[in-house]
Amino acid sequence: MANKIDSEYRFSPPRKTKQNAVLSPNNQPDCAQAFMEHAATAPLPDAFLHFLESNGIDPSIYTSIDSTPRYIRLKPGFEDCIQEIQSETKCKPEKLDWLLGFYTLPPHIQIASTKVYQQGKIYGIDASSGAAVMALGIEPGDHVLDLCAAPGAKLCMILDLLGDSGSVTGVDAARHRLAACRTMLQKYKLGDRCRLFVADGTTFSVIPEGFRSDSESCESGLEERMDVFKEWTSRRPWKERKRAKKCSTPQVVSKSHPPELIYYGRHSGVIGLTKKELYKTVTENEIASYGYDKVLVDAECTHDGSVKHIQKFEHWGWVTLQRRVLDAERTDSLHTLQLSFLFNPHIPWVSHYS
Repeated sequence: MANKIDSEYRFSPPRKTKQNAVLSPNNQPDCAQAFMEHAATAPLPDAFLHFLESNGIDPSIYTSIDSTPRYIRLKPGFEDCIQEIQSETKCKPEKLDWLLGFYTLPPHIQIASTKVYQQGKIYGIDASSGAAVMALGIEPGDHVLDLCAAPGAKLCMILDLLGDSGSVTGVDAARHRLAACRTMLQKYKLGDRCRLFVADGTTFSVIPEGFRSDSESCESGLEERMDVFKEWTSRRPWKERKRAKKCSTPQVVSKSHPPELIYYGRHSGVIGLTKKELYKTVTENEIASYGYDKVLVDAECTHDGSVKHIQKFEHWGWVTLQRRVLDAERTDSLHTLQLSFLFNPHIPWVSHYS
């Protein structure tokens, strides 16, 4: 519902005005003066303009809508569908030279209704997300942990890079978002080497797949071995559904909530395990042998660096900007959360952290 602030600050291309740069004695532009000239033409609320000024950010980048393209990534094996994309969108995708498999489209193009997207031939994913995955330096056979996996675009890219080797463990505290991630895995047929846990990433400690000795398995009691994970199915037993309904499981779990496995593929190392074996903990001396090779942490942030995210406040209402982006208390809490992910003492990992 539109309010007064909404009507005052609508996104539109900045007015083209003839501006003269103010030079300081050493012939360098006066940054403060240049900022004020940009701010005068930017359709942004004063609170956000003050925030940008204090951080030395040019406000024009948030109002130049045409400067931010839409990015897509081709699923490996469908590199020949460029003509199909061009036919459906009426635009020729431009290859992104510095990021393998990525292309750009004009920002107004909607891909959700195209057949190439619906058939799982392309992904909608920002280049920044793709760059974060590439920075991991994923190699065949790696066991990768994605601590903030939902909604799943980066998780799918990791699985595409791994191919028929290694494994990926996706974790997210938001059940509904991780369920969307599960749907994405099934759409792109990438779930064989993946498992998904609803859990708090700051305390998550489940080891990668494949680290269970045969002797350990044989030592388990016969009754315990009967309670093993069978092939995953979306149809849960009636007793389990009834129990879940009675417990009214929260959508966002807390630190004290134990990890809950909501999806696992045929080659994810889960089938045949008991719950005790799946949630086995390791000692510090064992981490070098049992740990993850790569860990990706795309933690919650303020989003003030995302042009497209800030532009959404035109529709959400600018009054929410102060609460969701500029509030100092929230910013501090996010900083604490990010550090908690990075310094989680329970994660068994042996190589790179990105």
